[in-house]
Amino acid sequence: MKRKRLIIRSVILILLFGAVGYTLYANFTKDKNVIAEGTAAPDFSLETLDGERMKLSDLRGKGVFLNFWGTWCKPCEKEMPYMENQYKKFKDKGVEILAVNIDESDFSVSTFVKRHNLTFPILMDRGSIVTELYNIGPIPTTILIDKNGKVVKVLTGTMTEDDISNYMKAIAP
Repeated sequence: MKRKRLIIRSVILILLFGAVGYTLYANFTKDKNVIAEGTAAPDFSLETLDGERMKLSDLRGKGVFLNFWGTWCKPCEKEMPYMENQYKKFKDKGVEILAVNIDESDFSVSTFVKRHNLTFPILMDRGSIVTELYNIGPIPTTILIDKNGKVVKVLTGTMTEDDISNYMKAIAP
């Protein structure tokens, strides 16, 4: 009886260690979705603050300045007026800004947008699905996408107005 119990416990312990080992192996070796220059930007569809649905692939033919941000992020807040100024200059030249807010309430985002008089599309990433798809770490992070849907550059940190202008020129069709 004791021998049988020992065998059963041993088998259960081996299976448990096997499951834990496999889980660790799978998590550490799985490919993280790395957004690299020259790769196709993963398509997504998000709702705007105004309730419209926008899909990245619908903007094919335009350059896309894809910015991930939060209202609590001071560097994000600093570059928003620069983005707005450049949006006014480049929106008729085939460059679109998509500002993806990372999982905040409509109220806080709406208050922020009104305070800064932003007119470019604000996309609401509820549940951080697109943020995870793009493997976004620190914010602000901006992905520059060309007219063919290819990633031109991945930028982290605050940009000056000149930086934004130069990047928008670089992705203009």
